Amino acid sequence: MNSQAFIPLVYQEVTEEAQLQKSRSFYEQMNNRRSVRHFDTKEVPKEVIQNIILTAGTAPSGAHKQPWTFCAVSNTELKLAIREAAEKEEYLNYTKRMSEQWLKDLEPFDTDWQKPMLTDAPWLIVVFRKAFDLVDGEKKKNYYINESIGLACGMLLSAIHHAGLVALTHTPSPMQFLVDVLQRPQNEKAFLLIPVGYPAKNCEVPKLERKTLDEISVFYE
Repeated sequence: MNSQAFIPLVYQEVTEEAQLQKSRSFYEQMNNRRSVRHFDTKEVPKEVIQNIILTAGTAPSGAHKQPWTFCAVSNTELKLAIREAAEKEEYLNYTKRMSEQWLKDLEPFDTDWQKPMLTDAPWLIVVFRKAFDLVDGEKKKNYYINESIGLACGMLLSAIHHAGLVALTHTPSPMQFLVDVLQRPQNEKAFLLIPVGYPAKNCEVPKLERKTLDEISVFYE
C-alpha cells in the first residue's frame, strides 16, 4: 500500500499565445548565456545565491533522494586555497595529461592552467554528488545520481543567468582537493566548480555558434 501523502498540483494553465511568448522569451534570454572566464570582484548578495541554490534544489531526482550538496564559498582564504589546488591540477593537465587533440580543441577558448576567476568571482558554488546518504551512520542508497546532479546543475546555471549573473562550469580533474579543502564527508564527491558573479568590464567571450534546431532535434509527428 502506498503510504506517500499526495497534495493537489499547483498549476495554472496559460493560453497557447502565452505559451509561445514565454517559451520564445526564455529561449532568447538563455541563448545569451555564455561561459565567462573574466569576473568583476563586485559582491553579490548572499540571499541571491541562496535563491539560486534553492532553485537548483527543485530539480527532479531518482526516488526523490536529492543526492546533492551545494557549497557556496565567498571566504577569501578558502577561495585562494581552492584556486591554488585547482591550478596545481590544471598545470599537470595542460603540460602532461591532455592529449594534443584536446589541447588543440581548447585553443579557440584561449584558456590555460591559470584560473584567476576562482579568486576574482565573489562566489564559488561547488556541487557535490552523494553516492549514498548517511543516516545515523547507516548507508542509504541513492539512485540515478549523475542524471539527478546533471538536471540540478542545468537548473542552477539557468537560475544564475536569470538572476543577471554569469558563471563558468569548471571541472579541474581530479577534484579530490575540493573535498579536502571544504572538509566534506566521505559520501560526497565533487561534480562541478562554478564561479558566479558579474562579468569584468569590457569582458569578451569566444565567438561561437550553437547548433540549429535541425541539428539537435528530431520530431516524430
